Amino acid sequence: METAARPQPTVNHDRRLVPTGGQRRRRSRDDLRADRRLRRAPRGTGHSPPHGWQKGASGVNDQTSQLHDIAGQADEGQLRGLILDLVGEYARRHHATPAFVPGASPVPVSGKVYGASDMQSLVDSALDFWLTTGRFNASFEERLAARIGIRHVLTTNSGSSANLLALSSLCSHYLRDEALKPGDEVITVAAGFPTTVNPILQYGLIPVFVDVDIPTYNIKPEMIEAAVTSKTRAIMIAHALGNPFDLAEVMRVAKKYNLWVIEDCCDALGATYDGRNVGTFGDIGTLSFYPAHHITMGEGGAVFTDKPRLKRVIESMRDWGRDCWCAPGTDNTCGKRFARKLGDLPMGYDHKYTYGHAGYNLKITDMQAAVGVAQLDRLDGFIDARRRNFAKLTELLTPYEDVFILPKATPNSDPSWFGFPITIRKGAPFGREQLVPFLEAHKIGTRLLFAGNLTRQPYMKGRDYRVVGSLENSDTVTERTFWLGLYPGLGDDHLGYVADVLKGFLTKLVNN
Repeated sequence: METAARPQPTVNHDRRLVPTGGQRRRRSRDDLRADRRLRRAPRGTGHSPPHGWQKGASGVNDQTSQLHDIAGQADEGQLRGLILDLVGEYARRHHATPAFVPGASPVPVSGKVYGASDMQSLVDSALDFWLTTGRFNASFEERLAARIGIRHVLTTNSGSSANLLALSSLCSHYLRDEALKPGDEVITVAAGFPTTVNPILQYGLIPVFVDVDIPTYNIKPEMIEAAVTSKTRAIMIAHALGNPFDLAEVMRVAKKYNLWVIEDCCDALGATYDGRNVGTFGDIGTLSFYPAHHITMGEGGAVFTDKPRLKRVIESMRDWGRDCWCAPGTDNTCGKRFARKLGDLPMGYDHKYTYGHAGYNLKITDMQAAVGVAQLDRLDGFIDARRRNFAKLTELLTPYEDVFILPKATPNSDPSWFGFPITIRKGAPFGREQLVPFLEAHKIGTRLLFAGNLTRQPYMKGRDYRVVGSLENSDTVTERTFWLGLYPGLGDDHLGYVADVLKGFLTKLVNN
């Protein structure tokens, strides 16, 4: 766990619902405007704890009754501050990361990195008991949009859902002749994670598989234009393990043939190409906030775009397919809730229950967003740590390039590395089936490059797809590639141990 300076608790008094005379009233527009002002206010400007409460370990008194007495004297803001201070103390005492012991401690490929402020933000949201998306989600979407440099961010419950929303939005009737239709082709890569490709199949489109390059593990740039036919309507590709694909060539082809572009950035938050954040080149970008990813909410994801029309469709698809865009707990934002006639519905049919799409319910809770807000504060540090770990592991493993193909960044890019892919060279005196179990037996976590060649997966049998050229490298990935962790919870001691174990494995081979 990241150990940070002890934060002052952030106390917020805005509510979506507030008690009045034993009842809860719905918030007014003035209340909502106050929310927005509070979200723009500097953090950490809450009430002081009640008299008699001392911060720090010495303030957690031995007698519970004294704590109850202090709490009994506190107003709502002070009591909240007291609770959050105690949560911070608990986090520092009971969520500290134990020291690394080589051979005894695990070296995971990924994991959540969190501190007292993350737990305090989560509890702050829980005290609101606003269980759907609310003030924390609004803050997260606003801050993430600013960080990426994009106009619209919409959270969703996973990166896979983000990909589903991105692709499904391009099939919307709102896009008229530009909409994707069953039978249209979408260019993608054969080696990757299934949920980059699955929405293509689910909407009756045809995936067109292109091989990847080694050692970038991204789409072969020279094959993109070769994959285009009169049926091609879109390109949907992931930035492999945080390494950007060749966006210059992808966007050149997309512009030439008027193709939609979806950038799956689930493993690449913070990566840049030509100095610009990935996800901002194409029409839509997606992210994941699963614990393995750059920041986490536990489960969660996001879809983002600069195009207001796409934002409207994505929001509708995420929120049951309804036409209403009111936030949870608010009504009649447009002022025309009962003043429209849509479809074959009667005049004045409640806009809140009018549906323009066959949508889903893919929102997150405000408690998840609260964790995300705190995680955003340390995103830059997380990215820096991943880059440092990549450089360190490259340095440590360079002596073994006679048997390993080490990863390389795409030219003109600055990756935000998700993992460290290694391909065992053809002709090496060992195979992945020997090395990976050896590493796992020494508590070093490994992963394959997701599904490998997707066309070889059981669920693809009998499905309609097209392959352009050879998938030789995708087969190599399936048979000889794995990756190691770089996440910020790892340091030089972990990586040094990994290098020592690999050296031991290779030395044993030579001696035998």
